[in-house]
Amino acid sequence: MTDLAQYQDVTTIQRILHTAKTVAIVGLSANELRASYFVGFYLKRHGYRVIPVNPREKEILSERGYPSLTDLPGPVDVVNVFRAPGALPQIARDAVTIGAGALWCQFGVINEEGNAIAEDGGLDLVVDRCLKIEHARYVGRMHWLGFNTQRITSVRTGLQ
Repeated sequence: MTDLAQYQDVTTIQRILHTAKTVAIVGLSANELRASYFVGFYLKRHGYRVIPVNPREKEILSERGYPSLTDLPGPVDVVNVFRAPGALPQIARDAVTIGAGALWCQFGVINEEGNAIAEDGGLDLVVDRCLKIEHARYVGRMHWLGFNTQRITSVRTGLQ
């Protein structure tokens, strides 16, 4: 069993969030109800360039889609993975091949072989964490009660 704590280092997560500009999302769905779409939408809204990697989609979030990481026209800072754990070794190999800075594996995307490939290839690695949630946590978009609504008080109707 993999000790995930080594892949959830706060300093590494914060460095990735503050330095990355381009995120390739492997498994980004065009379905607005899917978590990958919501994460891509959020990241794009917060200034990241989002590149869809999905062989079944030509365009997602008004961005051209690519069938694989090796088809991308330029470098990416982060490869964010929304795929089954068994797909991770090849995705990690491709991320190393294209010279990505980091491999970020969403909740449940845990594969020891893929982790080893990414580490051996010199990539920063985050496993079993959501990029959107970590961004919200460390860039100030979450409040201790949940999302920061920018409200100081709430309207109350009185006792009943």
